[in-house]
Amino acid sequence: MSSVLSALSFVVLAPLAGGLLAGFDRIVTARMQGRVGPPLLQPFYDLGKLLEKKARTVNALAEPLLIGHVATMALTGALVLGGADLLFTVFVFALSALFLVLAAGSADSPYGFAGAERELIIMLASEPLLILFLALVCKVTGEFTYQGVLASPVRVALRLPGVLAAFLFIVTMKLRKSPFDISVSHHAHQELVKGLTTDMSGRLLAYVELAHWYESVLLGAFLVLFFNWSPLLGVAIALAVYLVEILVDNSTSRVKWQLLLRSSWAVTLLLGGGNVVALYILGR
Repeated sequence: MSSVLSALSFVVLAPLAGGLLAGFDRIVTARMQGRVGPPLLQPFYDLGKLLEKKARTVNALAEPLLIGHVATMALTGALVLGGADLLFTVFVFALSALFLVLAAGSADSPYGFAGAERELIIMLASEPLLILFLALVCKVTGEFTYQGVLASPVRVALRLPGVLAAFLFIVTMKLRKSPFDISVSHHAHQELVKGLTTDMSGRLLAYVELAHWYESVLLGAFLVLFFNWSPLLGVAIALAVYLVEILVDNSTSRVKWQLLLRSSWAVTLLLGGGNVVALYILGR
């Protein structure tokens, strides 16, 4: 019963936490730019307005695909906290991103299609590390569920420091923060041409934003696994990492997709692969 409650708690509470993070993001960004910024709850007001507006449907498939995007992102978090196999959940996570790609590509738009292609590049760059991360967490702890890893006496961060560093690098891509926001950006300078979401409006855009809130919280939940001996410490570090991501986002320029792909694979192979080699040498 506790697993069911944990899963339902994520579905209900994650959007609230994600919306607050988005509001905090906008306030910090505004202050860095010398502006007052919107109120903390502004993302919720914006989401409500989007849901009320009539969507301009470019392709009949777009809305079902975006609903699938939100549903599978929420399902991923529910499965993680509900006690499902962690290695299985990462594939549901990837399926959610694929729904978004298909929705963007369904519109006959060069901007949407380019955004979809670049989102696929981000998936190619980040998913191998996410799979490696969860596989190694399960390996070193001997547990395959979220609760099992948290209860393990093995201190994951101390055993997987290279994977932790690589994960922090990949998080920037998954949050679509600069310099890796090649598929879509949340900044005002891209309001007219925003890649993935160029042809989305009204409730369609609301689905994308809601899924992003789920994703932000889910990535934080994954980060907590590294600090399994103290979940509260993990949450505090996750919040600190999000603040650093905002600062990096507002102080760097976008890179080309070639550099994104090369750098992500280099980090995965050097830090993630090096961590695997170190575990093998130590016989663990």
